[in-house]
Amino acid sequence: MGLTKTELFTEEQNELAQVNKALAHPARIAIIQHILKSEQCINGDLVEELGLAQPTISQHLKELKQVGIIKGNIEGTSMNYCIDKDKWRYIRSLLVDLFDQAQLSDSNDCC
Repeated sequence: MGLTKTELFTEEQNELAQVNKALAHPARIAIIQHILKSEQCINGDLVEELGLAQPTISQHLKELKQVGIIKGNIEGTSMNYCIDKDKWRYIRSLLVDLFDQAQLSDSNDCC
């Protein structure tokens, strides 16, 4: 059997694509911004904060957790979420490296 499309790319390229796919929804961006702003673990306040239904928020949290942007722990009957700081720094470094690859100058108008 032939290669899958992801096998054509580096591990870093695949990971960056997965992270960006997870970030490609405004609700997920809002969730991340809320967690970052609160500077602590969050739980049920996202429903009131974002105005979305609990099942919708749960699905977005699942997507963010799946790629490792957030982590969660069970406390009693609720789940608390926070940014995985190590993963966040790693994602930042991947994006910075990507943007730093550009050799942009004001005089180079290629199109």
